[in-house]
Amino acid sequence: MSAVAVPPGFTAPPSIDDLIELAEEGFERIPARLRAMVRGVAIQVVDFPDDETLDEMGLESPFDLLGLYTGTPFGQKTFAIATRPDMIFLYRRPILDYWCETGEDLGHVVRHVLIHEIGHHFGFSDDDMEALEREADEA
Repeated sequence: MSAVAVPPGFTAPPSIDDLIELAEEGFERIPARLRAMVRGVAIQVVDFPDDETLDEMGLESPFDLLGLYTGTPFGQKTFAIATRPDMIFLYRRPILDYWCETGEDLGHVVRHVLIHEIGHHFGFSDDDMEALEREADEA
């Protein structure tokens, strides 16, 4: 068994606070029109999805989910019904696992998850999300 090398900038695996900082930085690089769509939506970083989420999504492993946008799906919101607040979850351990497997820049991985969670919530196509990622990379 070989030890996983910790990439430059970290002397230990990135903490929840480290990922919160990367999420804040990544969110600022997301195109403004996408950020405007989720103004006021909380971003929370936790180690893993809870058991209820795993069961609802039919996932066998908590490492199968990097992020999740929860709340009322776009187009189904009403003003008459109180709904749970929209929130974006980033799952630290699966993100770190993916990061170690791929060697991608961790900030890029976090921004990718944010863009995809927002995009899925609003019904964007994969092509739309790829264009948003290219735009964020150029920012």
